[in-house]
Amino acid sequence: MRCALFTVLLVTSAPALADEVLWDRFGVPHIYADSEAGAFKGFGWAQAASHGNILLRMYGESRARAAEYWGADYAPLDRYLIAHDAPERARAWYKAQSPQMRANLDGFAAGINGWMAAHPDHVPAELKRVLPITGVDVMAHAHRLMQYLYVAPMGRMLSRPERPGPTGLGDDGGSNGWAVGPSRSASGAAMLLANPHLPWVPSPLTYYEAQISAPGYAVYGATQVGLPVLRFAFNTDLGFTNTVNNMLGATRYALEPVAGGYRLGGKVMAYRRVPKSLLIRQSDGTLKRESFIVRHSVHGPVFDVEGRPVAIRVAGLDRPGVLQAYLDMGKAHDFAGFESALKRLQIPSFNIVYADRAGHVFHISNGILPAHKTGGSHAFWSGLVPGDRSDLISTTIEPYEHLPKALDPPGGFVQNANDVPWVDTIPRVLKPESFPPHVAATEMMSLRAQMSARLLMGTDKLDFADFQRRKLTTTSLMADRMKPALLAASACSNDDEVRAARELLTGWDNRFEADSRAALLFEVWAKRFAGPGLDDQTNYARAWTLDDPLNTPAGIRDAAAATAMLKAAAAEVKARHGRLDMPYGEVSRFAAGETTSTPGHGGNGGLGLFRTISWGAWKDGQRVPTAGETWVNLIEFSTPMKAIATLSYGNSSQPGTTHRSDQLGLLSEKRFRQLWLMRAEVEGNLEKRDAY
Repeated sequence: MRCALFTVLLVTSAPALADEVLWDRFGVPHIYADSEAGAFKGFGWAQAASHGNILLRMYGESRARAAEYWGADYAPLDRYLIAHDAPERARAWYKAQSPQMRANLDGFAAGINGWMAAHPDHVPAELKRVLPITGVDVMAHAHRLMQYLYVAPMGRMLSRPERPGPTGLGDDGGSNGWAVGPSRSASGAAMLLANPHLPWVPSPLTYYEAQISAPGYAVYGATQVGLPVLRFAFNTDLGFTNTVNNMLGATRYALEPVAGGYRLGGKVMAYRRVPKSLLIRQSDGTLKRESFIVRHSVHGPVFDVEGRPVAIRVAGLDRPGVLQAYLDMGKAHDFAGFESALKRLQIPSFNIVYADRAGHVFHISNGILPAHKTGGSHAFWSGLVPGDRSDLISTTIEPYEHLPKALDPPGGFVQNANDVPWVDTIPRVLKPESFPPHVAATEMMSLRAQMSARLLMGTDKLDFADFQRRKLTTTSLMADRMKPALLAASACSNDDEVRAARELLTGWDNRFEADSRAALLFEVWAKRFAGPGLDDQTNYARAWTLDDPLNTPAGIRDAAAATAMLKAAAAEVKARHGRLDMPYGEVSRFAAGETTSTPGHGGNGGLGLFRTISWGAWKDGQRVPTAGETWVNLIEFSTPMKAIATLSYGNSSQPGTTHRSDQLGLLSEKRFRQLWLMRAEVEGNLEKRDAY
């Protein structure tokens, strides 16, 4: 199914009535202000209204005072941020902003405080301990999100490489991004898809949709709650999206402990010892101060990881301009202006996919990447690096020119689905040997990423309806590739269960739709064949290769083993659901908050599904999403523009909101919303208005 085509124009000037939030009937704030700082204030006001609980919770965490507010469970995160000097750096970064940007951050904080003051019962008393919010807090949260959740998350940094800890990004902690140029567009206008996948449970990774209109700054898009700028944005002339990449902005060093300190370059070095402390709220409400010593080597702060000292060095801690960069990207109206913001190298991570009205499409594997003069592969630098060699300590970063990128490639499109950059377009234009070896790995391209590229490759021209249909496909590339091999491998089996499974798979169209009756069976078999993460190549006959990146891995190495897996998968499905042919959407349900669920579709990207949903554990024979499709935005830079979207879990997480689940029907039915960008459209779909 697809929705009708909508045509819209973006407001480019401040309206007559300023400093106002117009809320549309999906709970999207349209912020109108007569100054840039005023627009930031309105955005803070709106975020507090829609996500006050998680907003204050995450700001308390980013201050590194969460244990003081809410107890000992938060102490490990506080210690981690304190050890990295994050609170002090946030204050320094705030002071380093331009006067205008400081006014913007202060305005955002003032908007939050203003809403809370006007609505004293909006959040629980325990969260009000964080108030008032300051501009430094806004900077602290951006710093924590970028450097200590994306680049150097505690769970990953404090675990052994062979036992990686959680990143907090979810099973499919990434995104899809497409940009299609004029040579592949039926209208001759570029098209852009923004399609991040992150957890659905309200958190610092929750997306928030908004329109912001002020003199010199008119954008529509989404960002993560707590950030004062849009990270997924478009204006009348250009748009951009992000996907998580594996850029190694943090390095872990395994130190060699010796009496008196650690060994470096044949010498014994003493730790720099810095006293730190935090307050921890006790069960009776009193506060207890905990003092501790943070050890620093020349590499960075030192932590004990399974009894071994490990130092963490994060690149770019002298680069405080990430919020300014995103602001300037949204303000730009051509590629030169957009790229100038990127070239400052202030954004610490992320693939960025871009399209514009002039017809340019662009992808960059972006990041603040240490320049390692000793060379070394991506695998080497992603593990525990020997800490006794001073030549392995980087003091500079790779220049913009060393980052993989493609502008207007011959294939007429760029794409990224969290894969390495080497197949960002077809025909390929990037070669690993042209870049420093630690820039990116040469590793298996996920089946989701392969499907992403396959959906766009070719010479045909796509209209906007085609663009939508391809985005919404639920065909499994793994099923397309492996089902014929599985049916052949099991053809001689006389086992009744295997025969029943083969018959069910034979009649299946390989789509993960709500009414698909073989999808569950194939999913269970696939996780046995390719492992729970669907990335184990052991059972394939041919492993993935960059020489044939969209057709490998392929084939079945052991037919008997694959057949046995099919028999076991059939038994598992029947044991759980009571039948082999349970319709997929009856037990895979879309739900957000405390709401009636709707039939689901899509699934794990490891199955080669572009419609990505990370399903949670089975409970009473059903499951609901934990991550996956969140902000889904498609635009065409035609005249007039076309712009549609959904935000799967709704635009508010506050208790009692009507906007937590009001888009689940659209998600389930594969429909999109018109984005109301002109003020007259907003007024015609108005839920309420706020003056702030």
